[in-house]
Amino acid sequence: MRKKLILAGVLLVLAVAAVWGGSVIYANVQNSRASSEFTLTPQSPETGGPSAGATASLGPEGLNGTWKVAAGSQAGYRVDEVLNGQNATVVGRTSGVQGEVTIDGTSLTSAKVVVDMNGLVTDSDSRDRQFTSIVKTLDFPTSTFTLTEPVDISAVATGTASVTAKGELTIAGATQAVTASLQAQATAGGVQVSGSIPITFSDFGIDAPNLGFVKVENSGTVEMLLELAK
Repeated sequence: MRKKLILAGVLLVLAVAAVWGGSVIYANVQNSRASSEFTLTPQSPETGGPSAGATASLGPEGLNGTWKVAAGSQAGYRVDEVLNGQNATVVGRTSGVQGEVTIDGTSLTSAKVVVDMNGLVTDSDSRDRQFTSIVKTLDFPTSTFTLTEPVDISAVATGTASVTAKGELTIAGATQAVTASLQAQATAGGVQVSGSIPITFSDFGIDAPNLGFVKVENSGTVEMLLELAK
């Protein structure tokens, strides 16, 4: 009997170790696959941009006007899954981004960015299907960020502007006030903007999945990289 108990204990320890080890491996693999946060593209004399004198051509007169969200723009989300105590970062991305911003002099006075939620993909088809169900993309196929207060972006004329922008974010039909952290710079083709918005999913009526052995955190980040052109 004693030998059986010892054997059972050993097997239990091995089983726990296998589960924990598998969770660690999964988290490491998932984290290695997760796309990096969006950042501004370094500019050079060859590509145009601040170091090439592009900012001089985008002084107050060059910045002023209406800009469209152009090809090359991306948006997405970043969230952590917890599997047996191990955090694994999941990132979704889409190029289905449209919108328009208005700059009056050197002040960003209006902005509206619309994201195709059905276009968001990760490295897992099953996760993507679950995501579209959770955020109700059949009823709400897009999410929208709308600026609610003007933002001074005069620093773009001479380099990089790092600002915060207050706005409203609509996901799954629910709208919440949010604050976006933005960086913007002039490029050879116009203006490039990277941004992130921290969110709490329950604020938008979204229930983060919890399967017991794996759950999705209730908070995450909306990310964007916008190429603006006139």
